[in-house]
Amino acid sequence: MIFGERPVERAAGTILAHSVRAGKLMLKKGRRLSEADIAALGAAGIASVMVAELEPGDVGEDEAARRLAEAIAGPNLAAKPPFTGRVNLHATRRGLLLVDRKRLDRINVVSETLTVATLEPFALVEPDGMAATVKIIPFSVRDGDLASCIDAAAGPEPLLRIAPLASRAAALIQTVLPGTKESILDKTTAATRARLEALNSALIADRRCAHRIQDLAAAIEDAKADRPDLLLISGASAITDRRDVIPAAIERAGGRVEHFGMPVDPGNLILLARIGDVPVLGLPGCARSPKLNGFDWVLQRLLCNVAVGREDIMRMGAGGLLTEIPSRPQPREGAPEPAPPGAPKVAAIVLAAGRSTRMGSNKLMADLEGAPLLLRAVDATLASRARPVIVVTGHESEKVRSALQGRPVSIVHNPDYEKGLSTSLRSGIAALPADADAALVCLGDMPKIEAGLLDRLMQAFNPVEGRAICVPTWRGKRGNPVLWGRQFFPEMAALTGDVGAKHLMAEHPELVVEVAAGDDGVLADVDTPEALAALASSH
Repeated sequence: MIFGERPVERAAGTILAHSVRAGKLMLKKGRRLSEADIAALGAAGIASVMVAELEPGDVGEDEAARRLAEAIAGPNLAAKPPFTGRVNLHATRRGLLLVDRKRLDRINVVSETLTVATLEPFALVEPDGMAATVKIIPFSVRDGDLASCIDAAAGPEPLLRIAPLASRAAALIQTVLPGTKESILDKTTAATRARLEALNSALIADRRCAHRIQDLAAAIEDAKADRPDLLLISGASAITDRRDVIPAAIERAGGRVEHFGMPVDPGNLILLARIGDVPVLGLPGCARSPKLNGFDWVLQRLLCNVAVGREDIMRMGAGGLLTEIPSRPQPREGAPEPAPPGAPKVAAIVLAAGRSTRMGSNKLMADLEGAPLLLRAVDATLASRARPVIVVTGHESEKVRSALQGRPVSIVHNPDYEKGLSTSLRSGIAALPADADAALVCLGDMPKIEAGLLDRLMQAFNPVEGRAICVPTWRGKRGNPVLWGRQFFPEMAALTGDVGAKHLMAEHPELVVEVAAGDDGVLADVDTPEALAALASSH
């Protein structure tokens, strides 16, 4: 690739290396300069630009990212479309991310121009959660380097894959000593059931017996009749040796102990055994708590049919210090499901407060195929990954609220809606959750917007890489909805009058990324009876 400064008149067909702004002219980096661009640059008085030009043997950034992503993605992973040299891999099913570390390292040392980053191996990934990303650093890579990376990715198993969670039935046995409180046993049962249910599995039996070898062995024999996929044993006293009560009882019941202990804290005193084909876990005391511990790491692998043996457990020490780390999740205490790992938290604001003066009546309540027009925009937003969805009402708010009944949206009333668009935008911004990284601002009178476009806007959002405002376009013209990073919330909350935040795009052009739409829906709002009639006739 040739890279350097070039006179504008000789730059047609090259790739712009740095964004150029001069008056009303704004050309973003990565743009392939056309003859019209050259003319505009010359008219703006710009004599030269920094550009890149591909040479024979170069592969463009998007094509290189796409091909490398295809080479590393295995089952239950889907590649999103390439974007500025990046392809993100998302899970199509809930499960654990399996990574071949050695092959991943071989790829990342081929060339500084090609990179692959993943979540931690064995991370639990939600459906559509991002698991990995391929990023091409410059505008192109050498074909030979790309081929070497693809060769390094080859192996008997895919380099990356999602091992899906399977629905399993587990039985629990708890041992009891004199003085053991019933409440402690009940707490263990509840925590175990919640853990399993959070992982798509179920607790099918809960037995209790004395903390003696013969009694526990008998309880294990009884548990075999339940035909569990997994047997869990929680002792009234922690296991301290391979010859302790729990391992001894397992062996008396015909099982074999495979490993005791693990380099994870909390979770050190875990026991891994097997009775026939059924895995058996002697639980550490921390398993009574909903907080993350070593038991979770072993349990998740077993429920995903990922082999867990002696060496697997002994290799868990890196990252195994879990005690006193406040960032560790506690997902079983009734908190909402976390966002997919690595994904920004994007909320949506649907503006539905206007007076519809050009329509002559409330256009949002106008009938479109038997339902209010507003529901098209709201349902598309609900079908996207944006959460929460906040609807701002104003004019005829009770009618709007009634139309939205039963839909999982937050409704915020703007009493000052007659003072203009800015007041509704301020109301929506004020209602955003404190941890929102960005907000999609959607218009209630744009019924042709689809969830797929909203998701692509969210995919494009990456403020670290300078993509903090994401706007859809149709044939070069910008439309709605627009995604705004949280850095703009204060300015949006300070707006006054009948204006939106469009001027912020002009003030921060270097932070704007355009996302091509598949149709003109991003430009099509319904302001008049004629526009509504035309829309109805097209369906």
